[in-house]
Amino acid sequence: QVQLVESGGGVVQAGGSLRLSCAASGSILRIDVMGWYRQAPGKQRELVARITSGGSTNYADSVKGRFTISRDNAKNTVYLQMNSLKPEDTAVYYCNAYVTDWRMAGNDYWGQGTQVTVSS
Repeated sequence: QVQLVESGGGVVQAGGSLRLSCAASGSILRIDVMGWYRQAPGKQRELVARITSGGSTNYADSVKGRFTISRDNAKNTVYLQMNSLKPEDTAVYYCNAYVTDWRMAGNDYWGQGTQVTVSS
């Protein structure tokens, strides 16, 4: 089994910054892709950013230039640095990872979610 534990959410004023972290643990052989998704009330979950083990990234258009995703492969941890936050960034942010375990089985895993609230 694999667990993803997120931290770093909170309340911030518009224009402020937050940094989210997500650490994966358990029966991990490798993590191919790690990413962040978010879900605002009444809306579908959407991709925010993701990063491959080689460091390739892609971002939602709405966060380009403001958010930066990074990862520490040795620590199985992914980060999301969020700058110039806007009220529309308010959502529950979920960490996601595609993990291959020691049995060579691949599965998608999700964290429990962390609330980010941006006040105007």
